[in-house]
Amino acid sequence: MDDAHHKVIAAIDVGTNAVRLEISRVNPDGSLETLHQERDPIRPGEGVFTTGRIPPEVEDRLVTTLRRYAALCRRYRAQVRAVATSAMREAKNGPDVVRRVRKAAGLALEVVSGREEARLICLGVLNGRPATARSILLDIGGGSTEVATAVGERPVNLWSVPLGAVRLTQIFSTSGRVSEARLAALRGFCAEAFREALPPFPDRERTAVGSSGTIEAVVGYASDGRRATRKEVARAVEDLAGMSPVERRSRFDSRRAEVIVAGAAVLEAAMRHVGLAAITAVGTGLRNGILVELSRSDEARVDPGATERVLSLGRRFQFDEPHAAQVARLALDLYDRLAQVHRLPPRARQLLEAASLLHDIGHAVSVHSHHKHTYYLLANADLPGFSDRERELVALVARYHRRSHPGRDRRDLASLSAAELGLVRKLVAVLRVADALDRSHQQPVRAVKTRVRRGAVELRVGARGPIELELWDAAREAGLFQRVFGRRLALAPARA
Repeated sequence: MDDAHHKVIAAIDVGTNAVRLEISRVNPDGSLETLHQERDPIRPGEGVFTTGRIPPEVEDRLVTTLRRYAALCRRYRAQVRAVATSAMREAKNGPDVVRRVRKAAGLALEVVSGREEARLICLGVLNGRPATARSILLDIGGGSTEVATAVGERPVNLWSVPLGAVRLTQIFSTSGRVSEARLAALRGFCAEAFREALPPFPDRERTAVGSSGTIEAVVGYASDGRRATRKEVARAVEDLAGMSPVERRSRFDSRRAEVIVAGAAVLEAAMRHVGLAAITAVGTGLRNGILVELSRSDEARVDPGATERVLSLGRRFQFDEPHAAQVARLALDLYDRLAQVHRLPPRARQLLEAASLLHDIGHAVSVHSHHKHTYYLLANADLPGFSDRERELVALVARYHRRSHPGRDRRDLASLSAAELGLVRKLVAVLRVADALDRSHQQPVRAVKTRVRRGAVELRVGARGPIELELWDAAREAGLFQRVFGRRLALAPARA
């Protein structure tokens, strides 16, 4: 169905209110041409914020919908990324639903963190902004509100606040007429949540960009346009709270009418806390961010600021920075020299760098089993510039820098796709050799020269002192290297 010369991509967004699909073609100039769109208001978050679980009937609707979306993606031969947000994050049976979706639809549904959600929304809304333009972004979903500051399209700060239109409608029962006392309680709850989740903002009048259907609906009601002031939004909250359900349904579709009061209260509280004079609604968001990221080559996704952010995380755990830097330098040098052997995409290089720099941070917890502590710290760390899935891959590469070898029989690798497992194994094989070449933590190795033969990779190691320990330890990693790359690893000191 697609032109063989044009890449086709698809984004699936499992939100709290609805599930959405968008399939697009990437044109030669990088622009996106929409081929197919669907939205199903199946309310995945129905009941989650009061019972803690996705009800069976909602789960059935979700699986049926995603099975249809997956079939459409296959028909278009699209590269797809499917993400789920706050409802799935908080549902106790969320992991069971993810497994059922994988089995029934063949989709790897990724439950993203609030910060990753905010990053993708930033990319979708701010794509193409001038590199020096400063922005504030708000997105009000069914279960959470994402706030970001950005320069160009790159986020500087990302926050996720557990406030959403569906969540608060369920908690405060605001689908009907709302009394003054209940409205006051709702407003106070929202204000407190923003104070707890966000730092104080400088006292300055600003305009923000607002994505999501909730913001579009509230701004449209408040101003009959795409831009509304804070006073207009506050007045809209009062008006909407005083309406009967029938009056709201005369102005909004029935699903939106149920949650509009809570959504408006969240927007009012966000504008007040951030110090916004006005907000401009846009029609782009998370789904667009997924498509933009899928459309870009791996080279375009390499983040030049990631190294410094990774180093900052290492310093927080008081890591051995000279050793970490040496291992990263050797690992990246080997990676570059062995490009014809590993054949990994350019983005993998940045994953290897992060894992190499942070492979020993588990020492901050305990020297014993520090590789396992490293995994836990990285899997739960904040690594801006890396998606949640990429952070998991970084954590796994770092975890397997010593002791057990990564294989399908390992429980923590069982959920990886074949491509992801292959990537992890290749990066681990390179990292283990690089780490061995600084076994003394004294950085004796100056350079490594490689020679790739059909059945072997020869490493000539140049040093500024004795490296018997390093060569001995690196030789112990030759078995894994050969199993992963199908080539024998031969090491020797370089001739003087």
